[in-house]
Amino acid sequence: MSDLEHAMVYKSNSLTEASYRLSVAEQRIILACISQVHRCGPVTDEVMYTVSALDMAALTDTHEKTAYRDLQEAALRLKRREVRIEREPNGKSKRKKVLVCGWVQTIAYDDEEGAVSLRFNKDMLPYLTELSAQFTKYRLKSIAQMDSAHAIRLYELLMQWRDIGQREMAIDWLRDKLQLQDKYPAIKDLKKRVIDIAISQINDLSDLTVSYTQKKTGRTVTSLVFTIKAKAEPKAKKPKIDQAYVEKHARPGESYDQAFRRLLEERGQTRIDI
Repeated sequence: MSDLEHAMVYKSNSLTEASYRLSVAEQRIILACISQVHRCGPVTDEVMYTVSALDMAALTDTHEKTAYRDLQEAALRLKRREVRIEREPNGKSKRKKVLVCGWVQTIAYDDEEGAVSLRFNKDMLPYLTELSAQFTKYRLKSIAQMDSAHAIRLYELLMQWRDIGQREMAIDWLRDKLQLQDKYPAIKDLKKRVIDIAISQINDLSDLTVSYTQKKTGRTVTSLVFTIKAKAEPKAKKPKIDQAYVEKHARPGESYDQAFRRLLEERGQTRIDI
């Protein structure tokens, strides 16, 4: 099992709503490393975080050679990527100046081990650690198999409002967060090329079920209203009550038959599983 299988991502809402553009492979690396940051305590910018092709292949259900190639290519680009942040972490007021910084200050690719190691930019750390208010959290696994960069970003923006169940996003605001520039100026193209693909992947691959409607000002669609629902957690399959199970869970002084009947009663069963 991958070390990333149960990893959680914690990001300040200010970073969740920041403006940036990363490829799918770049986002996977960044998010896998973010999941290793200790959210509650101080962290210096001296710490290196590592993600291997082997772990990434297991997490994304892809071939190790594919994960190896993606890590290598993404590592070469990540050092040049920037993010624009408009608010302080922990729900503090709007910045007097917009912060534009790189994600990482150092990144290294170990060709022999097939692993990427990175050191986050010092200005980035307040948005990843010592978070006490207004942060977004989710399982890394929830976005791992998405192959749309926009799907990952939209998932985060919706996960931020999951408990409320609805989020309205102005078209211009969303275009800025996804860094679409002049792409897909017509709403029909934006929906077809970005929104609908993202929604399909979120519904198929994540722990959310999402739908949306359009909101108009006059004849122009000016915002999208998303309805967000958490999927029910799959029930864990109960182990069989066989001889080994009974012997393992028998209480001190309890006979086999007594333990067997008690375990059945605790499950509300009247007979053994076959």
